[in-house]
Amino acid sequence: MSFPLLTATAALPAIGAIATAAVPAARRTAAKWLALFFSLGTLALAIAVLVRFDPDGDRYQLTESHSWIADFGVRYELGVDGIGVALVALTALLIPFIVLAGWHDADPLETGSRRWRPTQGFFALILAVEAMVILSFEATDVFLFYIFFEAMLIPMYFLIGGFGDRAHEHGEKVASTQRSYAAVKFLLYNLVGGLIMLAAVIGLYVVAGNFSLQEIAEARADGSLDMATNTERWLFLGFFFAFAVKAPLWPLHTWLPNAMQEATAPVAVLITAVVDKVGTFAMLRFCLQLFPEASKWATPAILVLALISIVYGALLAVGQRDIKRLIAYASISHFGFIIMGIFAMTSQGQSGATLYMVNHGISTAALMLVAGFLISRRGSRLIADYGGVQKVAPVLAGTFLIGGLATLSLPGLAPFVSEFLVLVGTFTRYPAIGIIATFGIVLAALYTLVLYQRTMTGPVKPEVSAMPDLRVREIAVVAPLIVLLVFLGVYPKPVTDIVNPAVKQTLSDVEKKDPQPEVEAAK
Repeated sequence: MSFPLLTATAALPAIGAIATAAVPAARRTAAKWLALFFSLGTLALAIAVLVRFDPDGDRYQLTESHSWIADFGVRYELGVDGIGVALVALTALLIPFIVLAGWHDADPLETGSRRWRPTQGFFALILAVEAMVILSFEATDVFLFYIFFEAMLIPMYFLIGGFGDRAHEHGEKVASTQRSYAAVKFLLYNLVGGLIMLAAVIGLYVVAGNFSLQEIAEARADGSLDMATNTERWLFLGFFFAFAVKAPLWPLHTWLPNAMQEATAPVAVLITAVVDKVGTFAMLRFCLQLFPEASKWATPAILVLALISIVYGALLAVGQRDIKRLIAYASISHFGFIIMGIFAMTSQGQSGATLYMVNHGISTAALMLVAGFLISRRGSRLIADYGGVQKVAPVLAGTFLIGGLATLSLPGLAPFVSEFLVLVGTFTRYPAIGIIATFGIVLAALYTLVLYQRTMTGPVKPEVSAMPDLRVREIAVVAPLIVLLVFLGVYPKPVTDIVNPAVKQTLSDVEKKDPQPEVEAAK
């Protein structure tokens, strides 16, 4: 029996969460180092998964299958394709940086009668989320996926509501109320989506007789499982609704700005760079593979919603006064690009969307974590409270600029390649959608450069005149992310080689081929 590598990759952070939570209250520093140790161990296992994965091999590799709830046909089934393995690697890569960036975010703080929650709980919850996200990327049993898709909401709720951002202009009492509001809104939106998905999961079992993704997909392909058109469409909508909430897609996006504003910067990265990717990943793995005809039927409406997300998110980012809300609305715009690429139903669009998931995770982590370092120094999230930072903290300002330029998809940085592929892939099949979506790029340049100008340039405000530059720990967090942004911007081939075969198989599931060019290339 081979070593269960996929199980180990998810189990190690789960064990780490338990071990970190069990550290005595007086040993806070030990809890931090233990969380970092387990996150690095998980990264090592994720690298092993990446090394053992063969892009030209079977669709799902490193598979594990064990009977779980036999009476209902539920199995513990794991397997990764090229898309899943890329996102497992992204998750494992980002968590150590999140742990390092949040090193002091849950330290004890006395404000009036309120005491900050234990440091151990903060890091234990981060590791718990990591375990559940990795299992979501690995699960090939629909019911098993659903369990972890929903279970990750619990630790995220406590991370947002219990360990929120300390920088608030209206005092701790108002901050506590707004954190609670953001956490409850996050939970309710995602719970509603999950309950609708549960109904669809049950409906799928009634129709198919099991929960195995591979068995159902094979039965659909060979004609032994023939869903009625209306049945398939209703089941598709049940799954897609839950994934659209998680993604988040307009108009189901409104929980994200509140959650990212009130969470600490590392938790905000956990939300948008890690957890939200489960939604877009699941659209590729479950919606397109299980319900190919319904996916094609819903494509026009979904593309319109994605286009609204791109333009609407970018427009609202332009008008934001709060740094973290601006990054949140920018992420809504970026997720619109990802969803547009998925449902363009072209190899360029879906390859670009998958690459975008990886690149957006790295670029958003870089920008948001540097923004968090900036906010922790000044004690304010308001853009108007900054000015001239580049003169007193040039390294901080420089890294903030690179993160911002990556967010606007500057050529030479990683997101450019993925955004270009999405636009090309969309334009070849839906030229009007592709043309309008390019306005999102223009708006991205506007909100990013205006943010940098107002915070980093101009006269030095007295409140930032003594602001320290990035410390060694903070540089250790940001520098590797910037290196990755440059490397994948110049040479994205390591990622595209992994995801492209999986994208071709996904297109085959929905029986779509790339449009032929109107003019043949000269020989």
